[in-house]
Amino acid sequence: MRHSDSVNRPKQGFKLGLGIRNDEPSALSLKGEVFFHLADSRTEEVLLERHEKNLVVRDGGVLAAMLFAAGATGTSGLTMLAVGTGATGPLLNPDVPDARQRHLNTEIARKTFSSVTFRNSEGAVSAVPTNVVDFTTIFGEGEAVGGLNEMSLVRTISMNPLVLNPVPSVFPTYNPTIDLTLFDVSVNYLAFGIIAKPNTSVLTLTWRLTF
Repeated sequence: MRHSDSVNRPKQGFKLGLGIRNDEPSALSLKGEVFFHLADSRTEEVLLERHEKNLVVRDGGVLAAMLFAAGATGTSGLTMLAVGTGATGPLLNPDVPDARQRHLNTEIARKTFSSVTFRNSEGAVSAVPTNVVDFTTIFGEGEAVGGLNEMSLVRTISMNPLVLNPVPSVFPTYNPTIDLTLFDVSVNYLAFGIIAKPNTSVLTLTWRLTF
């Protein structure tokens, strides 16, 4: 697998009575995976289906902390999925992402979610919140057209997809003193083999986060 897809989980290992050992993880794990479905908008012919795992970036951990402290930061949750054409490296096998990535290299489109769905451990829709949630975004005809090879889930400052507020950072530098409450926050980054999205196609992206 090319991409790291989880936050490292330190473990506690200490002995309890009767020699029983406690190896339970001491921190939450955040994993992400994306399901791609590209179809012709007129014939509904399936042009591509793919499943990839993503990298959780440093700012994803910062946003999680901000959400836990929402009363002090006024932070909201994820709002949009952004796609771009700027992944570095070979077209079919781009470079492995870096956790210092703070936004897409060449963003061409972003859009609000068409649905947000909680799922149980078997993958079925849950009527109550769980630790598994799907963020689905649909780019229709004329949207996000081009050779896509990067994407990210973003907490945006503006709900207008044309208004961008990227973190003022030039990769690979990472300045932890920047106040992320003022900027769009990317929580994860996925670089993938190029997908050509025609003008007459519909691309459905479901980004699943498991906590």
